[in-house]
This record gives sequence, structure tokens and C-alpha cells, in this order.
Amino acid sequence: MKSNKVFFWSLMILTSIMFTVSGCKKFLDRKPLSATLDDLSQGTLEAQSLGLYNTVNTWAGFNTLPWLDFNSIRDDDAEKGSSVTDGAEINAEFETFKYTKDDWATNTYWDDHYYLINLCNKELYYADSLKVTDAASLRNKGEAYFFRAYSYFELVKAYGEVPLINFYYTKAADGIKPKSTVTQIYTQIDKDLDSASQLLPANWIVGGINRYPGRLTSGAANTLWAQTYLHRSNWARVLALCNTVIGSTQYSLSTNFRDIWKDGMGGAGKNGPESIFEFQATIGANGTNDYSSWWAGTQNPRIADSYSDKTWNLGWGWNTPTQNLETAWDNNDPRKRMTILYSGQYDGGPTQGGYGATLPAYSPGAILERPYWNKKVYSDPEMRKYTGHITDGYPGWINHRILRYADVILMKAEAANELGDGATAAAMLELIRNRASGNLGAGRTVLPYIAYTTQAAMRTAIKNERRWEFAMEGYRFYDLVRWGDAPSVLAPLGYTPRCNYYPIPQKKIDLSGGVLVQNPLW
Repeated sequence: MKSNKVFFWSLMILTSIMFTVSGCKKFLDRKPLSATLDDLSQGTLEAQSLGLYNTVNTWAGFNTLPWLDFNSIRDDDAEKGSSVTDGAEINAEFETFKYTKDDWATNTYWDDHYYLINLCNKELYYADSLKVTDAASLRNKGEAYFFRAYSYFELVKAYGEVPLINFYYTKAADGIKPKSTVTQIYTQIDKDLDSASQLLPANWIVGGINRYPGRLTSGAANTLWAQTYLHRSNWARVLALCNTVIGSTQYSLSTNFRDIWKDGMGGAGKNGPESIFEFQATIGANGTNDYSSWWAGTQNPRIADSYSDKTWNLGWGWNTPTQNLETAWDNNDPRKRMTILYSGQYDGGPTQGGYGATLPAYSPGAILERPYWNKKVYSDPEMRKYTGHITDGYPGWINHRILRYADVILMKAEAANELGDGATAAAMLELIRNRASGNLGAGRTVLPYIAYTTQAAMRTAIKNERRWEFAMEGYRFYDLVRWGDAPSVLAPLGYTPRCNYYPIPQKKIDLSGGVLVQNPLW
């Protein structure tokens, strides 16, 4: 459908032009090629904004192994996966908390986020230089503010104090700055998200059609902003921002949990009613119109070379569920079978997010390298055939879900509970549990209603619900850290309090000539 392809085409065309001539200042002052995109309302900065989306969708620090290392593999629910020898250094660094100051994944995570920050700074610099005032260009500015805040939020969670660079520079020496405090970084995040929430539209619907699926909205800005306050335990601000998102009436919980992750023709679960922001990816028939991502390819089941059926060579096999997650999770929770894909077992069919296939048996070093896989990125066989990616492990059409409405509901539950409003906390928790149970309503025996008794009991219930609802999505490690639970939960894996923050890459410290200093505990 044309409306669903406009955004992908504009990204492919305009960002390819941008990368070709990104060093030319005249290009940056030039309007995008809008003549061939008749239904795209473009601002002066459209090419630059589309370049931001391209970066987060294709650069490793946002969408592949480094992102998984920092956000998922460090928790107790996920592990590196794949074969023992594949990326073996990650086992020590992120599974047993033997952090290193110099490694490709850690260096990439730092570099990619600062690269995006400078792209945002560039766009905002030209916006100010050109004194843009038209509505479309102001929306472009909102996108730059959002992505800068998003990058700094990931950096401050990972490293704590980091350099604050909120200006555009072209000389490397101008980017050498000392670390700013965590408070200063959050102050910048607040300013950026305040601007983004005001400049971004509530939706991109024109004539009843979403013209640009996956493009940023004010709801995305407010949801990310609520997340930043959650990590600062500013419960009043969390509650207010969640209420703003809920009150916008732009989002709702998907009827079925499995629908969020459904893969298939026509987009299936992409950009559903629960989607607030997700990185977009697509591949057309036989590999045409390729705007793909390695997000799902890094995580789909990985077959051993000795196995004859290469149609099970679905990916690299990283970010796999742990035995701890599988054992701790109640079998009565329907989300379990929609999150964990089992080697040697039937995939559950459509009712459990599967496609009617039985996986080859797990046999270490022989067939599949892992007993469990992340089902939230499980690729549809029909899509593999349609795109021509049948045996090469590349389901590059699957979106990376970044912000979804369930998080808004559970953030509101947590904030309400901490502010002493147990009734609201219980009501919000019930929305998630009832949906997870299959919308069976009051009196059900599957995931029964949890009434408020004490603040401590509700706090535990919300923590558990976040674990099950967001398993394998990259929330849990930072949840454990902000709750103060990481030392007890992750201690058996090697975590100590200094593992809260990762050491700054040594190469960056060396290049700064001593201006940038290492984190105190490292």
C-alpha cells in the first residue's frame, strides 16, 4: 500500500543522497528532492531528519550486537547465545560482568551514540542558521531533539557521567570535552524532550491514513521523557507524563499479546495500536525495495553447519532466554510461550505466536546451539520465501519495537504506587494482566487479579509484571539497577555495585589527552 511505503522510499532515496554528499555545505542548505514524493510534506531539514532514522535503524550501537550487549545480555533473563566460540569475549564482559575498557562492541556503542548526537546537533545548527519557521521544519527540529535525548539517555544509563556536547562541530578537537554530571545530562535531556513534545505531531495521519508509519510523535517524546523520570524516581513527573500519553487517546493495548510480535505479509504486527515508536525495516519481493535491519537477524535461531536442513538457518542466534527465566516463569502465563521459542518443540502455531513448525532438537555443538530462543523476533516462513531470504539467516524486515503502550501503563502503576495511590496502581496492573491472560475478565484463574494490600506487596507485583511483560526486550538490567536489586539478583553472575556503570572506552580517554577521565571505580 502506497501510504505504508512512502516513508521507506523517502528514507532510502534521501539518505543515500545525504551520505553521498554529506560533506558539502551547499547540500545541507538545499531542499530535499520532493518532486518525486508528491504526498510527502517536507521541511527544509527533511533529508537530515531522515538520516537520523537511517542511523538508528542500521548502525550497530542502536540495533544489533552492541545494543543487545548493553541492554539485554547483562540481565538474568538473557544470555549471549549462539555457539560458545562466537563472540566469546562477550561472555566475560556482559554475562559475568568482567567489563573491559577496549573492545569493538563497547567502543561501537559509545561511538555510534555520539555520532547520532552530532547529526542532531548539525540539524539543529542549520535550523537556527536558516531561521526555519514552517511547520514541517519545526517537526524536523522535534525529531532532532528527540534523537539527541534518546542517545544521551542511553549513554547516561550505561556510563553515568559523560561529555555533554550540544553544539555542532566539524573539527575533532572541538569535540573533546570533560564529563558532565549526571544531573547536567538529565537537564539537557529534559530540555530536548520538552522541545520535542511541543514540536512533534500527535500523529502523522492525513486523510485518515497514517502516511509515515514509525515516524516520531509527541507521544513518543512524552513516553521517553517518562522513562527518564522513572530512572530518577521522580514519581510525580512520571505520573503526569503517562497521563498525558494516555489522555492523548492515540494508543491502546493490542488485544492479544502475540499480535505485537506477529510477523507476516502485509506488515502483520508492525506499528499496531500499542506501538509508540519502533525502528522501521522492510524487504520487498525477492529482496527488492530493501530497507532492512540486522535487529532480528542477530537473534533468530542459529543452526549448526552440520545440519542438512538449511531452512532453519534463521539468524545469528544471539540474545537467548536463560534457564533462569524459563524456570522462574509460571507456565500458566500465556506470555511465556509467546516469548520463549523451544528447540525440538512445536512452535505453538498462530495462537502462541508461531507458524506451525517444529524446531530441530537441541544438541550442543551438533544441530541448534541453544535450547531457547527469543520468540519476539521469530520470522515467518512465508516472509522468508517472499523476500528470498530462506537459508541465509537474514529476516531483515522485522521492526525493533522501542516504545510501547504497555510500558506507559506499568510506569503509571509504579508511580501511582510510590505516591500512595494503591487503587490506581492495581487498576493499571490489571490492564496488563487481563490482556496477558487473554482478556478473560474478572474472576479468571489465569493470571488472577492482584488487589492492593500494601505498598510493598504491590511494588513486588509490578516488578514481576515488568519482568514477564518485557522479557527479552532490554528493560530488565536497568530496571534492576534503578530498583537497587541488581546486587542481590545479579551477584551470582558476578555483578558488584561498580558494575552499575560501564567504564568509558580507553581509546576515547587517550584521544582526549587526559581531558576525559575514567569512571571513578574503573
